[in-house]
Amino acid sequence: MPNMSLEKVPMPEQEPNVRNKNFKEVTLGYTEEMAVEEAQRCLNCKHKPCMQGCPVMVKIPEFIALVAEGKFEEAYKKIQETSSLPAVCGRVCPQENQCEKFCVRGIKGEPVAIGRLERFVADWYMENCKSVSEKPESNGKKVAVVGAGPSGLTCAGDLAKLGYKVTVFEAFHTPGGVLVYGIPEFRLPKDIVAAEVNKLKELGVEVMTNMVIGKVLSVEELLNEEGYDAVFIGTGAGLPSFMKIEGESLNGVYSANEFLTRINLMKAYKFPEYDTPVYVGKNVVVVGGGNVAMDAARSAKRLGAENVYIVYRRSEEEMPARLEEVHHAKEEGIEFKLLNNPVKINGDENGWVDSVTCIKMELGEPDKSGRRRPVPVEGSEFDLDADVVVVAIGQTPNPLIKNTTPDLETNRYGCIVAKEETGETSKTGVYAGGDVVTGAATVILAMGAGKTAAASIDEYLSQRKK
Repeated sequence: MPNMSLEKVPMPEQEPNVRNKNFKEVTLGYTEEMAVEEAQRCLNCKHKPCMQGCPVMVKIPEFIALVAEGKFEEAYKKIQETSSLPAVCGRVCPQENQCEKFCVRGIKGEPVAIGRLERFVADWYMENCKSVSEKPESNGKKVAVVGAGPSGLTCAGDLAKLGYKVTVFEAFHTPGGVLVYGIPEFRLPKDIVAAEVNKLKELGVEVMTNMVIGKVLSVEELLNEEGYDAVFIGTGAGLPSFMKIEGESLNGVYSANEFLTRINLMKAYKFPEYDTPVYVGKNVVVVGGGNVAMDAARSAKRLGAENVYIVYRRSEEEMPARLEEVHHAKEEGIEFKLLNNPVKINGDENGWVDSVTCIKMELGEPDKSGRRRPVPVEGSEFDLDADVVVVAIGQTPNPLIKNTTPDLETNRYGCIVAKEETGETSKTGVYAGGDVVTGAATVILAMGAGKTAAASIDEYLSQRKK
């Protein structure tokens, strides 16, 4: 008998005024009873509309049906047929704009909590099942994956399952890419990422850290000297953008990349246990309206800032951040200064930030993104006290691989040009996907690109073998 409740089973959470002082996970996950109850809301639709919103084509109705029967291990294995990172996806995917957007239950009420159920299944499996993944038989081919982020890890996992010897080259000292340097512990615990990476290692994937491709080795050398039959580039978009306004060189101005990397990957939130202090002072201004801005603001609050402001030049309706992240930020005491834009960062006599001059904005006609263009309101400038400014207005790919790889076509934003349906680049045997191709996007879209490229690499090498 299906559960016809119009609302999702609520997810337990830490209280806002408790969690904004710690880096423990905000949402606590479903119990077995909650998961079964929520799974019973699924109608198991014949045409499976939810799957059309999933970039990695998780067999959603099938895994949920298994959860409804209490078959949690089987549910995990069903997800793992198409997804290499279920515990990650269940936490950070924007399900409201993807699978849940197409859920029939959402027509009259809330959609089935697909993301929460995926997270539950992955966590349950990690806690209760200690089986080691069986390493597939080798097919004799080698593939290099550059970048251990969501796109690279997905590509590596899919190729390993097909028998390829896969080596992942990661520039940082820890694999995971944006999953470890960009997303805070309270949204995605790092031991979850490590566990997912270990699952890939069980399949035979080798991960080499501190390997900056373009410096230590080039793509050309991987293909021509190291014996790799193909290369996948999934290096993300880690080069921060700035506003190009006066005062951005003052002490106390961070890019969101640096701010979050120091906190997450370098564990500044555990200072002095880890010797990576991050100064936040009393007042922090975060510029931007995406998930990265929310992460930076919420992290600053947890590090002890009294007042944290998000300054965004459009209204809340145009904010690209997930609704859940905006909701949690508000609950935690983050103050939103919407329809405002910084025009100058002011410093004291010692070269440190002491305020930000902003100007009020109003919305005009839509721009090419479809959002209404913000227009300054003449004479509306005001100063906002600030000890620290975090710039979170986007990022682009690092140019290192572009500059060291002949015949690799890029666009005017520095993104690698690759075919959407295959991941093929202009260079034979080289594929790319994720943020290095699209610019900053979501984890699940990067995973989808990695999956697409893995299938194309397999087809390319199979044909070449013949």
